[in-house]
Amino acid sequence: MLLDESGPRIYLLRHGETAWNAEGRYQGRKDSGLTDRGRRQVASLGRRLASEVSHLQEPLTAYVSPLGRAQETADILARYVTFDCIDEPRLAEVSLGTWDGLSDEEIELEFPNARTGTDAFDWFFRSPDGEKFDAACDRVTSWLHEVRRPVVAISHGLIGRLVRGVFLGLERRATLELPVPQDTLYDLVGGPARSVRELIGEPESVGRAPRQP
Repeated sequence: MLLDESGPRIYLLRHGETAWNAEGRYQGRKDSGLTDRGRRQVASLGRRLASEVSHLQEPLTAYVSPLGRAQETADILARYVTFDCIDEPRLAEVSLGTWDGLSDEEIELEFPNARTGTDAFDWFFRSPDGEKFDAACDRVTSWLHEVRRPVVAISHGLIGRLVRGVFLGLERRATLELPVPQDTLYDLVGGPARSVRELIGEPESVGRAPRQP
């Protein structure tokens, strides 16, 4: 679903690496704090973002998921970029229901065969009581339609995929296969030729994060 051609400009990033990211746990609506590596990732992106928005004349607004790891990311980012911060529940991570906080092994143990026939990209919405794909896309679309000027969006892995997928009008499979690094700032550019540009932080000192929600 493509949005209005006049479109917004959005600087989108995922929170830095967390303790549960490092352990291989799927956080969903549960939470864990940033690791030292995660804080370095955010600092790197803060410096990159500061350079990217230095030309803007109007005040910058950051829409931030209310979950703790995104809030911590916003606090670090604010050391490098001045913005007004707004909590935005529509940017919260997709809930996996009873799978929130579990690892792959724990999901298989507690819910055997629940993900049979799926792969690394399309299993997220198979939880018996988790949020569904269409519902998550609807809240993302609602938020995107309200953005009218350059903003920063601080969110999560899976919901960040949906933001980019809806923005570009991608089909479900292509959306779910989008990468979810924690050292990359996405520049979502509106207009007739809608595009998403990757702005990498400082990979020589930060490196790539695990690509999981």
